[in-house]
Amino acid sequence: MRPFQFRPLVIVFLGLAFITIGCRSKSALTAEQAEGKHLYDVRCAHCHEDNDEGLKKVPPNLHGIFDHSTLPSGLPATDQIVEREVLSGRGMMPPFEGRFTDQQMAALLAYLHTGMR
Repeated sequence: MRPFQFRPLVIVFLGLAFITIGCRSKSALTAEQAEGKHLYDVRCAHCHEDNDEGLKKVPPNLHGIFDHSTLPSGLPATDQIVEREVLSGRGMMPPFEGRFTDQQMAALLAYLHTGMR
C-alpha cells in the first residue's frame, strides 16, 4: 500500500481522539460537594444567578470565587471570610446566621471551591 492511502485513516483516528479528549466529563462531585451544591441551589442561586428577586443591584456571580485572592468586595477570598459574609450578610445580602449548620457551611464552601462546575 502506498503511504497516501493511510492518510484518511490517520485523519479519522486523530479526529476521534480529539473528540474523545474534548468530551471528558468533569469529575463527579463528592458527597459533601453535592450537598453544598444543593444548599447553593436552594439558598443562594436565586439571587446570585437567577436574580429572581428583581434586585436592581445584581449580586456578584460566585463561580470561581476562590480562583482569585480577593472577593468582589475586596476582602480576602478565604473560607473564614466567606463564611462570615454568608452568616453576617453584607450590603443588600441578608444574614444567614442560624440557617446553616457547621456541616452545611463546610459543604457549601467545598462546593464553592469546585469553581461551581
